Amino acid sequence: MSVKGEWITVPALHIDGATIIVSRNWLRIATVLDEEWLATELENPESCMQTLKKYGSGALRADLFAFSQKLPATAPKYSYPMELDSIAAIRLISFNDWWEKLPQVTRKNVRRSQKRGVEVKVKELDDKLVQDIVDLTKDSPIRQGRRFDHYRKTFEQVKKDQSTFLGRCDFICAYSGNELIGLAKIIYRGEIASILQFLPKASQQEMRPANALIAKMVEICQARGISHITYGLYNYGNKRNSSLLEFKIRNGFEEFLVPRFHIPLTARGALCFKLKLHRGLVGVLPNGLISAAVTVRGKWHTLLSFQGRRSSMLEWPNRTRHMERSIPPAGSTHNLEP
Repeated sequence: MSVKGEWITVPALHIDGATIIVSRNWLRIATVLDEEWLATELENPESCMQTLKKYGSGALRADLFAFSQKLPATAPKYSYPMELDSIAAIRLISFNDWWEKLPQVTRKNVRRSQKRGVEVKVKELDDKLVQDIVDLTKDSPIRQGRRFDHYRKTFEQVKKDQSTFLGRCDFICAYSGNELIGLAKIIYRGEIASILQFLPKASQQEMRPANALIAKMVEICQARGISHITYGLYNYGNKRNSSLLEFKIRNGFEEFLVPRFHIPLTARGALCFKLKLHRGLVGVLPNGLISAAVTVRGKWHTLLSFQGRRSSMLEWPNRTRHMERSIPPAGSTHNLEP
């Protein structure tokens, strides 16, 4: 499985067609591998729960078993303890319905991308596209105020990352001439589609690739009869304000509350669920403290990035540095969020 851009091997159980993995944190939570990208829901949670209870020790010991329902099902199907996940999704009736609900500034940005020559295409994954994605990931080491896990990955690493779910995904690519300035990888999951990767080029923000990608995505999904397009969570725990949330709202994403079940497997798991400790820091700290921490994190990563670039320049020969300063920067220097 991929964790923060790195591939790792973890113990797993295969139960009735589902692959169950267990986190290695102090609270061990069993979940369905890649649940947010699967075409179907977990079919037999009782069987999974009973099997997990047999592992009282070792790598597959779990305190909680958690699984979710899938849009468009929002009414609880089980009587297990549950919470509601805040899912960000576009309810897709038609392209025109989505378009008319957008704020005026978003519609203008889509038109700007067209006027400035941005062309959006669906591409097959081949070596040319992989190399374009490699170049795209070199654009900025910081995204959304944090370190970008895929920054400067090699060709082989990017190819492995992008080779998942190839039988039921599309690579939606925004180009300015021959330059890839935005990528969206979307996974088809029956009646819904989910955005796995969304990567507009920060230095080409003035071309509005992010808005162009969303518009093309809606057009493609309407043609396929998709009912919802999901893009991660709407609210992440108690975090209520972010540039990513603003972007989602401006592009027609709404909040859908979907049941997520938490079945205690041990006394420790039952106590932690009751105290809401399974939510992690973002789920228990107040919004004000989270916002302050995010601001500090963003400044810290920006400082590290600046120092890294400065160190690299000091290693260049003097003649090279002189010539480099004489070349004006290409494109905007503003960061695109997301």
